[in-house]
Amino acid sequence: MKKKRVLVVDDDVPLAESLKINLEDTGNFEVAVECQSKNAMQVAREFGPDVILLDVVMPGLDGGDVCDQLAGEPELRDIPVILVTALVSNNEVGIDDGINSGGRIMMAKPIRFKKLLHAIESVLKTRMALI
Repeated sequence: MKKKRVLVVDDDVPLAESLKINLEDTGNFEVAVECQSKNAMQVAREFGPDVILLDVVMPGLDGGDVCDQLAGEPELRDIPVILVTALVSNNEVGIDDGINSGGRIMMAKPIRFKKLLHAIESVLKTRMALI
C-alpha cells in the first residue's frame, strides 16, 4: 500500500515533530512539517499532500488565511484540511473525532492521537470516494 502524505503546518515545533514521528511510526504515512504558515502554500505545492493538518492560531497567516489560499488554487483546493487548535477543548469535542467547522474537521489540542488517526482515515476515505 502506498503511504499517504500528510503535511503538518503548526508553529508549535515540538508538537509538529511529535505528530510526524507518531504518524510515520504507523508505517502508513509520509509526513512533511512546516512551522511557518507563510511557507505552507509552497510546501503544499512541492510535497503534494493527501491531507493537511493545520493549526488555527499562528503568527502571520492564521489557519483561516491558509485555508483561503488553498481554496484559491485549483491543484490544492481539494486537499482535505483538518484544523488543530487550542480554541476548543477535548471536553467540547467529546467522544467525536472532531467538530465539523465549515466542512472541515476541527481537532482539539492537546491532540488525542487515536482520534487524529481516525479523522485522517475518515477524510481520506471521503476524498477517495469523490475521485
